[in-house]
Amino acid sequence: MTEPILRVRNLRATVAGQQVVEDVTFDVPATGVTAVLGRNGVGKTSTLKALLGLYDRTGEVTLAGERIDRLSTDRIVRRGVGYVPEDREVFAGLTVAENLRLAERDASPRRELVADLFPDLVKRSAQRAGTLSGGQQQMVSLARALLNDNRLLLVDEPTKGLAPKIVTEVATALAEAAASAPVLLVEQNLEVISRLATTVVVIDAGRVVHTGDAAELLDDPDRIQRLLGVHTSENAA
Repeated sequence: MTEPILRVRNLRATVAGQQVVEDVTFDVPATGVTAVLGRNGVGKTSTLKALLGLYDRTGEVTLAGERIDRLSTDRIVRRGVGYVPEDREVFAGLTVAENLRLAERDASPRRELVADLFPDLVKRSAQRAGTLSGGQQQMVSLARALLNDNRLLLVDEPTKGLAPKIVTEVATALAEAAASAPVLLVEQNLEVISRLATTVVVIDAGRVVHTGDAAELLDDPDRIQRLLGVHTSENAA
């Protein structure tokens, strides 16, 4: 079997002295999309930030066999970890083109791929990012990560608050990204999970309470309701 691209063992994290990740252990396969699921406020975003070194953390994290849990965020990124944050975090006063240029870390950034996936951004390259819609800003955030050749992509709630049409476009972009690099995806939209994910990790109260095949979980409405508090259409019927 292929070794996981990411191994996480007993990860704990704190923010201002408050424990936000209690004890998280899981693997991310070397291909495909691994979805991180859970109710609001259980530690999903905090887990991604801890993996990147944005929060104080303990435990063991290995990327392709190399320990990265003692590395600073910039060194982790330079090892090929891309990050799409929950709140987009575009540079509002810079143009779309300037936002993308700042994100380039490779000698040959994948500008053609980004242009193919997000043609609207090409048209708006001279527009200030702060004047874009929420969906357009999400495209900029995704495009910044996809410009580079990633070994692993961390994506946090990319469809939150977006219109259905934009959700579909984001899912298409993520599918394209997953064709070339494994993705660890925090997402609440189960339709997006069904389309993209092969593996799921469920977190509750800062701990992993379930890992397994995505399709098996999505085919079990009772388990979805128990783990996520979500009533699927089958249960509703």
